[in-house]
Amino acid sequence: MNTVSVVGLGKIGLPLAVQCANKGKIVIGCDVQKSIVEGINAGNNHVPEEPGLTEPVKRYVKAGKLSATLDTPAAVARSEVVIVVVPLIVDAQKRPDFRMIDSATEAVGRGLQKGALVIFETTLPVGTTRTRLAQKLCSVSGLALSQFFLAFSPERVYSGRILKDLATYPKVVGGVDVESTKRAVAFYSSILDTPIIPLTSDEAEFTKLIDMTYRDVNIALANEFAKFASEKGLDVLRCIEASNSQPYSKILQPGIGVGGHCAPVYPYFLTTQSPSLKLAELARAENDGMAEYLVRHLEEAVPLKGKNVLIAGLAYRANVKETAFTTTKLILEALKKRHAEVFIIDPLFSDDEIRAFGASPSHQADLETQRFDALITQAVHSGITFPWKKLAKNGLAAVLDGRNELDIREITSAGVAYFGAGKLPGK
Repeated sequence: MNTVSVVGLGKIGLPLAVQCANKGKIVIGCDVQKSIVEGINAGNNHVPEEPGLTEPVKRYVKAGKLSATLDTPAAVARSEVVIVVVPLIVDAQKRPDFRMIDSATEAVGRGLQKGALVIFETTLPVGTTRTRLAQKLCSVSGLALSQFFLAFSPERVYSGRILKDLATYPKVVGGVDVESTKRAVAFYSSILDTPIIPLTSDEAEFTKLIDMTYRDVNIALANEFAKFASEKGLDVLRCIEASNSQPYSKILQPGIGVGGHCAPVYPYFLTTQSPSLKLAELARAENDGMAEYLVRHLEEAVPLKGKNVLIAGLAYRANVKETAFTTTKLILEALKKRHAEVFIIDPLFSDDEIRAFGASPSHQADLETQRFDALITQAVHSGITFPWKKLAKNGLAAVLDGRNELDIREITSAGVAYFGAGKLPGK
């Protein structure tokens, strides 16, 4: 299993390709974007915010251990192992949209050889690998399922620390049959130094959905606690910290919303398969409703119609250039509904990218000179600093601390009203 194709060279796929090359594999990266393929073949890393990639990409390309291509079938035909890392999202009705993963699977099928191992790392509804994707691979390739090996292994990594996470967390692996599981375990044992947990493919798919739905439900519970704390004049963060001081409580932090590819999407993979699972759906509604809830409280201090409101962060979280299901979209909707003039400061994005999102761009220098009546923090990247006294002098009346991470005393001492998700001024 020396030659590996990685299908999908995004924020997960490229680090995985580098990890394989780190362990001596010959890696062919496959992508549908010509600019990504040409960039990698020139030795360039298109995910510069991810630590540990830039130098290895250049080195492995030069050494002939890493290359990229638009021709997925040709790459697959040369490979003993194929890893598919193409996203599966949900449509407007919150149902899985299989178009991208189906297209990638068909491309793999056109080059699939007897005895090859195909692994899907894309998070999937339970049973998808064993049924939908297996059938598609067989239909396109002309091979019987007994003639190749097929497994699922969920990615368990976080943007900004992917190579570190690959070296830290046990790897869950599940084949569609016993021999596929053995082959997949052997492969991951050759590229990772972490324990391998063997399951069936259905169990491995379910494991990832459990992980992310647990997190989403936990945050929704924290958000309900934050609402209660606000009503009763309590500091929810101090209360959560005290509760978590014993081992049976692991409440996460409340906030203005949950973004990214995972938590806003994967619970729906469960609820669409079993509508009786109400808790996951309620948690999604709770977390997506926090932006409107907190903006409504902000409006009690600052009538927002016609006012300049600055959102810190277009990205779904700090220091990652990614807008997948970013809570900023929900904040923007809540502000537009109130006819506010919305500005976004995010140094990871160009002015045109911010304008395309429906807001006016702002920059660090503007915080010294421009009037903003209210400020909402969603993702405060490194390098963004807030001159509170200058902002107050220029008209800033209130701050909504969407992530409960600002210095309250610094804000209130400048004469600016403070709001947080259950965190009280002066605490």
